[in-house]
Amino acid sequence: MTGRPTELTRRAALRAGALASLTTLAVPLAACGPGYDESPDPLRPLLAAAEADATAARALAAGKDADAAGQVADARAAHAAALKSEVDRLNRPAPSPSPAPPAPAALSDLKERLAAARKQAEDLVAGLPRYRAGLVAAVAAGCASLQRVAPALGPGEDAPKVGAAPSGAVPQEAVDPLQVALAAEHAAVWVYGLVGAFLPGDFGDAEKSGAAEHALRRDFLQTLLSASGATPVAPEPAYVPKKPVTDAASAAQVVATAEADCASAWLAVINHTDDAGLRTTALHALVAASRRGTPWRSEAGEKPAAIAMPGQAS
Repeated sequence: MTGRPTELTRRAALRAGALASLTTLAVPLAACGPGYDESPDPLRPLLAAAEADATAARALAAGKDADAAGQVADARAAHAAALKSEVDRLNRPAPSPSPAPPAPAALSDLKERLAAARKQAEDLVAGLPRYRAGLVAAVAAGCASLQRVAPALGPGEDAPKVGAAPSGAVPQEAVDPLQVALAAEHAAVWVYGLVGAFLPGDFGDAEKSGAAEHALRRDFLQTLLSASGATPVAPEPAYVPKKPVTDAASAAQVVATAEADCASAWLAVINHTDDAGLRTTALHALVAASRRGTPWRSEAGEKPAAIAMPGQAS
């Protein structure tokens, strides 16, 4: 197939516009009703953990692990700020405070705290209202990304890979976000095919596994959309990176960008469906893209290596 190459920057701009319009639809209006929910807000434990982790990591940021601890502190502070804004918006009763965790003596003491925060957030995503689901999914992905910053923090569990497409129909409101996710997966598969010639041999496993997982998610989306009666979006004939790929650093940068695009697209899927199974599939893809993106960003020299809220507009 021949055709005019499509710039990744232009494609990203179009995708960003689509996601922006989708996100606008995702934010619910404040409910008007006679009752008031007096049950504790399920986001409050996430907020408390994020605040405690940010304080603990900040105390370690002056030591030998200053860079990694500083990234944890900044990311968890961003989580706390986002969660607090949403908790304050609903203003539901606060539960009895839990005892503060012990102060960490080393970076490795944050490992279990990040793993626990990630799992706690992941477990909530399927049952929350849409906007909250997207917020908490980004927090979970941020924790998963931090687990790849330093060996002492992880490595953390890889997200489950895509299985068979569900037999049920895709909710109509999810079709467009799924098409955007498919377009992002097409681009990611192409990018991984591009960079192989510019990466040293020790990148081979990361390159192969990344390409294989994106191909798997692409195939899953094509099957899912076809089964729903939609025509899956086709890949572009070619893509042109924003900057020329000439060496390992520029190759890592274009891969990191492709992973960030996938994270944004999958987060939009979470924001536009109430289907628990589809949310879980999208969450796994979001977490996987976030975890893969961290080492590529580090190799490209980008700071911070871990994105605090993957998928959300910065």
